[in-house]
Amino acid sequence: MRPSLVNQIRVLVPIKRTIDYAVKVRPAKDGKSIETAGVKMSMNPFDEIAVEEAVRLREKYKEAITKITVVSVGPPKSADVIRTALAMGADDGIIVEVPEKTFADPLEPLGISKILQEVVKKAAEEEEVDLIIMGKQAIDDDASQTGQMLAGLLNWPQATYASKLEFLDDKPTKGSVAQVTREIDGGLGIVKTKLPFILTTDLRLNEPRYASLPNIMKAKKKPMKKYTLKDLGLEEGAKPRLETLKVEEPPKRQGGAKVADVDELISKLQEAGRI
Repeated sequence: MRPSLVNQIRVLVPIKRTIDYAVKVRPAKDGKSIETAGVKMSMNPFDEIAVEEAVRLREKYKEAITKITVVSVGPPKSADVIRTALAMGADDGIIVEVPEKTFADPLEPLGISKILQEVVKKAAEEEEVDLIIMGKQAIDDDASQTGQMLAGLLNWPQATYASKLEFLDDKPTKGSVAQVTREIDGGLGIVKTKLPFILTTDLRLNEPRYASLPNIMKAKKKPMKKYTLKDLGLEEGAKPRLETLKVEEPPKRQGGAKVADVDELISKLQEAGRI
């Protein structure tokens, strides 16, 4: 680590390339996956919030946040979402490339967590990571497990489902205390934790910015490193442990029926075996 950065904070933001949230997904012909050919892909919406939060932190604490690095695991096309994050304000990117045919069996949260653990170790060779901000879940698998598993592997504190993040120091440094407001059942919870820690973002944390054209052009010149699973020593450790047996659309909703009064409604429900 460079001595001049000893008290400054480096932020890592994992992001995922998913089917765009506005696209209606369809099962693939194999009946075991989702059709992705010719389908619009974009950054997972919760990860956009994570990138935005990292950029806002740097804007608020200009002298404290030294670097924002985004990392994505997937086929080479995942570089697209990294460029989007760079255009939003991140400094550099890391792509862990997984061949397209291998990625047909999506890496599971534990596999992704192991990859991110190794990425954190690699990053520490230049400068230690102090804060990991990531989406609470991906909209394709909705697992909501990667942040928690990564915290376990790194033995770091975690603050999940965050709707607000603030440091208690005006000039935060390594080891500073952060206060996180969390979305919980029935209300809000507040936790305090020291750096380094992992934060997973909820919808109400912020509203992501649109990347301007000049920033999109600048993003093309920002550095991006490439790793493979072999580079990280994880060719076996990141393999899926679950098998998808079948993917199908939910049954189409049946049309409703009108009833004349409450007695007829009760009769219809009894006929259908609902009461």
